[in-house]
Amino acid sequence: MIALKQIILAGVLMIGATNLSSAKLKIPVGEREVLSKVHDLPDTEEFKLENGNFLDLATLHTEFNIAYILPLYITVAPKLVGYDEKTKEYYDIPDKEMEALLMEQKLKSSNLNKLTFYTQYGGKLVGLMLIAFIIWGFIPSSKKKVEPKHI
Repeated sequence: MIALKQIILAGVLMIGATNLSSAKLKIPVGEREVLSKVHDLPDTEEFKLENGNFLDLATLHTEFNIAYILPLYITVAPKLVGYDEKTKEYYDIPDKEMEALLMEQKLKSSNLNKLTFYTQYGGKLVGLMLIAFIIWGFIPSSKKKVEPKHI
């Protein structure tokens, strides 16, 4: 009876182990839209949305990245959009209305509508360093020749 229990337990463990080993870590690679808040507009009736939240300004761009943290390149240039921080929704505001909003708030589009250094160049630098380390690892090191001494 005890041997039967041990055999069943061993079988269950083996089946569980094969399922565990077949589950691989999947790293997401591809394009994604990135929304970054750049300016907090005043919480007044003028900027109140239908749901009771308030409008802010954000940049929206599309990037090709690895694992959500390594942006390799920008596929769609950033543009200013309206942003509801609580619901994480964005609103496409026509250019003339956006210009009027920026003039009213005494803001410059060029100061708000830009990407961080890491988003623009950091992913490329990290990616190149990883490739360099991989190539360096494949290059065999030369060993010094040792010659025997005669006594």
